[in-house]
Amino acid sequence: MWLSLPGFGTLVVYGILVMAAYTFAISLAAGQGRPRLLQSARLGAYATSALILCGVLLLAYAFITHDFRIRYVSRYSDRSMSTTYLFTALWGGQDGSLLWWTLLLGGYTAAAVRWMKGRYRQLQPYVIATLMVVVAFFAILMIFAANPFEQNIAGAKPDGDGLNPLLQNYWMIIHPPALYMGFVGCAVPFAFAVAALVTGRLDSEWIVAVRKWMLFAFLFLSIGNVLGMIWAYEELGWGGFWAWDPVENAACLPWFTAAAYVHSTMIQERRNMLKVWNVVLICTTFILTIFGTFLTRSGLIASVHSFAKSDIGPYFTYFLGFSIAVSAGLIAWRLPLLRGRNKIESLTSREAMFVINNWALLGAMVFVLIATTFPLLTEAIADRTVTVGPPFYNKWMAPIGLVIFALMGLAPLFGWRKTSGESLKKAFTFPLAVTGVVGVLHALLGSRFGYPPIVRSAEFETGALASAFAAVSSVLPWVTVALAAFNVAVVVQEFYRGVRARRSSTKKKGEQEGVLTALVRLVDKSRRRYGGYIVHLGITAMFVGFVGTAWTLESEVAMDPGQSHTIGDYTLTYEGTRMCPGSPKCSPAEQAELGKRMLFADLDVTYRGRSLGTVSPAKFIYQSPPQTTTEVGLLRGMRADLYTVLAMADPQTKRATFTFHVNPFVSWIWLGLGILMGGCALSLWPEVSTQRVGAWSYVRATAGAAAGIGFAFYLATTSATPYTVPLREGSIGHLRATKAGTSSATQETAAPALGAP
Repeated sequence: MWLSLPGFGTLVVYGILVMAAYTFAISLAAGQGRPRLLQSARLGAYATSALILCGVLLLAYAFITHDFRIRYVSRYSDRSMSTTYLFTALWGGQDGSLLWWTLLLGGYTAAAVRWMKGRYRQLQPYVIATLMVVVAFFAILMIFAANPFEQNIAGAKPDGDGLNPLLQNYWMIIHPPALYMGFVGCAVPFAFAVAALVTGRLDSEWIVAVRKWMLFAFLFLSIGNVLGMIWAYEELGWGGFWAWDPVENAACLPWFTAAAYVHSTMIQERRNMLKVWNVVLICTTFILTIFGTFLTRSGLIASVHSFAKSDIGPYFTYFLGFSIAVSAGLIAWRLPLLRGRNKIESLTSREAMFVINNWALLGAMVFVLIATTFPLLTEAIADRTVTVGPPFYNKWMAPIGLVIFALMGLAPLFGWRKTSGESLKKAFTFPLAVTGVVGVLHALLGSRFGYPPIVRSAEFETGALASAFAAVSSVLPWVTVALAAFNVAVVVQEFYRGVRARRSSTKKKGEQEGVLTALVRLVDKSRRRYGGYIVHLGITAMFVGFVGTAWTLESEVAMDPGQSHTIGDYTLTYEGTRMCPGSPKCSPAEQAELGKRMLFADLDVTYRGRSLGTVSPAKFIYQSPPQTTTEVGLLRGMRADLYTVLAMADPQTKRATFTFHVNPFVSWIWLGLGILMGGCALSLWPEVSTQRVGAWSYVRATAGAAAGIGFAFYLATTSATPYTVPLREGSIGHLRATKAGTSSATQETAAPALGAP
């Protein structure tokens, strides 16, 4: 048995558990007064990571060689799939995604052990031991509940079932690994927190060690969630990018607490405060990652994205309980050492703003958590299942999000400890002036350009309280635009103040710096601070994209060839359908497609009388697994996206039914991700001496920002819009579309949040 690939793979999984247990035991011994064993523990961590890598390589080899003896390989691949999607199938289902999670955890473990080297010698044993417990948990899952190398009882199939067509999308190649990088990355800060609590070394040493690890995890949580939005936007065909699905919600829960920690850690470093709060945030973030994974796989809550119901739910329940009990017990034990020496001296201080912002982020997390688990709560309490939908989330999360958005801009305007009235007046003058000007302009001119400041809900409201709430909600688009202007003004002012102060100080020395030189050296000296401001700009751009949903246009129409329909400033003329492969109108790329038939409906698009080319929504008929999906034709732009869906087409009369959407500012969300990536990269860049900073230092410090912004601009401008170059028929951008439809009954579907993993 063990000589076969499935048997050898199973043996490797057992080896992972054994090696993790050995490393755990050696690590505990090293922490209990036997420091000579620390090197053995480090080598054990490396060996565990190597075994995990071996297991993943074996499974990848099984996919490439079409080893259909393995149940997982036969369920998620077939002989017609390309090599790219064969690799994607590694995390396309539950069993393989658990192995992939463990691989990323092994990578983080090896990186953390390598990074610690001779530092944190008192913490190292317990950091390694904690990570080994998490590795062992996932190994137990794979051995007893979800073995990716389990063999088909009836023997090897002649061909596999194939990967769900919804997963055969380029975003599924990068979205799940990116999100998992964020989820798994939270284990390292958690391990440091446990080590600090166990050893009692609760000074600033461990918090400094954790800071960049959590920022790195926060970066990939952001990337993973936004890539999930893109996947949903291009795959699910409903015209939006976030549907408040339980799996989507589970993916954003740890983002809230990670964002809170990234801010509150600055208070502990500067004022030696909030020790208890920071430890709680780190532990909560890790626990939420486990909870999100549990929610995706347990099948307790219905979701279009979750995996099929399986037996691994109880395992996650026990591990969640164990993690919560250990975290709470250690915090209670070390509570006397965690009490801070300093207190917030004034509400007009940066510390107070950070704390209020933290509570707002935590409040958003708790609201989403309760709303997501509401069906379970009502079933347990009232013996009936009650669910809440997107309108409920949008109604309450919009004001909560705007409170967080406002606090994000307010915090930099306050000083540490206490801010005088004169300082506040100087700090607020410019941002408030910009906010007022933008608010007035939007109120006067917004409706003329199609962006009215007041948007009343189409839902009928009854009662005084409901009517008052609807009235407040109607002005939220105007408030969002004003707050976006406020946040941009605050960031611009902070950069201006820093450059001015630096130029003044160098002028006194007789060698005044130029504006660009001062800016470069300012950012290079305080990368973390100014990188954070760039992150704020990225989030501001995202809010501009979010507020665009208030002005979305939608229409459904049935058309015969030659007929036209106008929506907003766009006029679409239906030219007819074509089946590819087969039709002479198909491009070479479309003719070469294998494994599916494609029915395109060509629409000629003009914008204010100017031709933009052709957009072609379609129906794809897949052979393996047999499934029909709906492909959306997209024309992107920084001002708006034209989003077209082919609902149905009569092959005899050529009459077709379409759904058209005009989605303003959606591309600003993807642009915001690029800016956020650049800011995080700048904050994560290693500190260097600031005595000699030249042009090359500037390039080095901003390379990540430029790459991120360029990537976002590429995403935002790949298709023809009123502001981009029209696409050729058959080009890659022209073929980009979204798939919708139900997954096959025998397949688990992937999530845009916790994804195919």
